[in-house]
This record gives sequence, C-alpha cells and structure tokens, in this order.
Amino acid sequence: MALSISAVVLLAIIVFLLVRKSGLKTGHAIVCMLLGFYLASSSIGPTIKQLTTNVAGMLGGIKF
Repeated sequence: MALSISAVVLLAIIVFLLVRKSGLKTGHAIVCMLLGFYLASSSIGPTIKQLTTNVAGMLGGIKF
C-alpha cells in the first residue's frame, strides 16, 4: 500500500510541475487523470499494477 501512495504522490508532483513549468494545460492533465481512472477500473488495471510493482521491486533491488 505504501508503494501505491508514494507512486500517486510522485505522479501528482510530476503533473503539477508539468502544468506550472512546461505549459501542460490543466484540461489535458484532467483528461490524463480520467484516463488513469478508467484504466484502473478496466481489465488491464491489475496488469498495470503488477507491472509497476515489479519495476519498483527491481529498482529497489539495485545496489549502488
């Protein structure tokens, strides 16, 4: 659960910075957010969650 909360916070920060600095329009950001909600409730949602969990686990396992 902590992984999904931190991913949401990270993505929210990225969208905020894109809106403020890169000229992303607020309407575009809202459309992207709605797409995320629809993807999460679709049949591909669990696959996306498993993929992000696996990538985060892979990145967490890297030793520097």
